Amino acid sequence: MVDRRTLLLASMAAFVPATTFARQSSPSPKTFDYGPAKLDIYAPDAASGLPVVFFVHGGAWEFGKRSQVGAKPAFLLANGFCFVSIDYRMLPEADVATQANDVEKAYAYVMANVAGHGGDPTRIVGMGHSAGCHLIALTGMRGGLPGVAGLLLNDTRAYDLAALEKNGGMERAYARVFSDPSQWAALSPASYVDGRKHPPTFIAYSGASGRGEESKAFAERLRATGTEVTLFDGSAYTHMSINRDFGRGGDALTAAALTFLKSTVG
Repeated sequence: MVDRRTLLLASMAAFVPATTFARQSSPSPKTFDYGPAKLDIYAPDAASGLPVVFFVHGGAWEFGKRSQVGAKPAFLLANGFCFVSIDYRMLPEADVATQANDVEKAYAYVMANVAGHGGDPTRIVGMGHSAGCHLIALTGMRGGLPGVAGLLLNDTRAYDLAALEKNGGMERAYARVFSDPSQWAALSPASYVDGRKHPPTFIAYSGASGRGEESKAFAERLRATGTEVTLFDGSAYTHMSINRDFGRGGDALTAAALTFLKSTVG
């Protein structure tokens, strides 16, 4: 069943001003070494005190790079945000636990330095797609992103690895990456949900196999703690297009996510 907030956001998407999606020139980032890897900070000229979107790319924990951001930087800068995209060490060099630690180190670097680039370290939203969605959810739920204002989670099945196995979803990349059952609890965002309220969380899922079921179950578990959750039905998207289309004109997920961002840190 689609919750009322999701329906409201979906309906609001149709009324976002056209200028929100106006074509922008691609901004150039400033690149920094945060220790394990590098990150890019995109900020408007002479920016000061802007909210920040901290993005972790996908790629099955094995591939991808921080430059694969599509229209996100131009769109978010045009709408009053700074944007950060990070690299983290890939499998097989680094296991998933190490990758999560990399994300936390990158976040700590941004917290300490983003004010010098026009961002507000008290208004950071963590965002990730696919493997990056899992890493943002994991670090955010376990308290590894201190002070994070919100989480924007875009399309993973890896919220609860034991449940994934039980439901027959531990196959292909998941079986390869999460081959040790003794690590499943520690690497499952759901393990850290119960017992406390979490920052406002936006959860989007595509039409790819199992994404809706796992996302809805995670959303309900979060809601049980009193956390404010927005669940976006992106079943019309593929796993790739739900990330690729973000920031493009007329995209419904972009409009709903912008509403969430504005209500959380705008």
